[in-house]
Amino acid sequence: MPVEKTDTLVVGGGQAGIALSEHLGNKGVPHLILEKNRIAEAWRSGRWDTLVTNGPVWHDRFPNLEFKGNAADEFVSKDRVADYLEEYAAMVNAPIRTGVEVLRAERLPGRAGFRVETSAGEIEARRIVAATGAFQHPVIPPIMAQTERLEQIHSFHYKNPGQLPEGAVMVVGAGSSGAQIADELNRAGRKVFLSVGPHDRPPRRYRDRDFVWWLGVLGLWDVAAQKPGTEHVTISVSGAYGGHTMDFRRLASEGVTLTGMADRYRDGVLSFRGDLQANIAAGDANYAGMLDAADAYVARTGLDLPEEPAARKAWPDPDCLTNPLSEIDLAAEGVSAIIWATGFRQDFNWMKVDAFDQRGAPIHQRGVSVEPDVYFLGLPWQSRRGSTFLWGVWHDAMHIADQIAIQRDYLAYDGTAEQIAAEQITAEQITQDA
Repeated sequence: MPVEKTDTLVVGGGQAGIALSEHLGNKGVPHLILEKNRIAEAWRSGRWDTLVTNGPVWHDRFPNLEFKGNAADEFVSKDRVADYLEEYAAMVNAPIRTGVEVLRAERLPGRAGFRVETSAGEIEARRIVAATGAFQHPVIPPIMAQTERLEQIHSFHYKNPGQLPEGAVMVVGAGSSGAQIADELNRAGRKVFLSVGPHDRPPRRYRDRDFVWWLGVLGLWDVAAQKPGTEHVTISVSGAYGGHTMDFRRLASEGVTLTGMADRYRDGVLSFRGDLQANIAAGDANYAGMLDAADAYVARTGLDLPEEPAARKAWPDPDCLTNPLSEIDLAAEGVSAIIWATGFRQDFNWMKVDAFDQRGAPIHQRGVSVEPDVYFLGLPWQSRRGSTFLWGVWHDAMHIADQIAIQRDYLAYDGTAEQIAAEQITAEQITQDA
């Protein structure tokens, strides 16, 4: 049976793979997309039931298709995002095969291209794009053994309050996921502890504009790299309940107990670092800095946007902030479950190519690997701050498609121009000699 061949094999049928398919199709590059589950599976089966987008859909979308039937400033459900991605894939005729897992990819011996082993057989590809996204494998830090007598899940697997056993809940991590889950559990009547680490805390809206608009006009979406030392700083923002600024003092006033970062666990006691006040202060400074930058922009440009002095009024400091806990006895506090909102790691072990550093991270320039004919798409900060957003990955995909098309043009060159030039020089020399 002959082995199937394609020019470009794209691994991953989520937002990155679909965006790339549009650009490759426009450039006439033959390609195939393999997705081990359904299109946009992570949006459908991952994370909690009430999850909505963290940005309004006028902004968080691909350029060539609006969210039909949704208001421009709406924060839509995760299922609506999955439906949108399926609509887009159909619109661009993306050649996606679902239910096919890529198991291994390695260079063909002695010639260009890759042998790719899949759950449905072998494929040969001239080049390969890893478009498996930024959120591949949930990470739980090794603070507490999974054998402890309480429920422990990652935020990716949290669905709703009814999923958890009766009792209080410890949420570790105060980025967008952890903060929103803590808020939901508290509204459901649970006693909640929230471990707060370093974070950015932008205003949801300020002076009649969403913060995604402010990041755009201030040029902050296009920041090419994180500042040194901020690699582990998350962003805490929410589109839930119509969208509101994530304020940890407000959460505390509503009953959530804030703590510093989870540090160690022993004999039923979870200890925390003494960094809660510093983390909250840094988040406040980030918030105030965004307001200052927005005000300065309005002053320079003369935009007619209403002033909003109320945005600078802070909630009172709760007792858990002025007198932070150093530890809690989980059983004494009735904690029956821990939700680890502690991020993800990437896994490229299936790629048997020399494209990674000692940590297993891709070595690349805007997604173009140091290994010829290998590309990456959907990486955090691949080219800019916005790279993991729908619109950001679309622009990164355009760059990758451009680079693939350029390489195809180079390989299509047969040396004719050089031969013609040589013949012309020879003819001129004969004429001169004569």
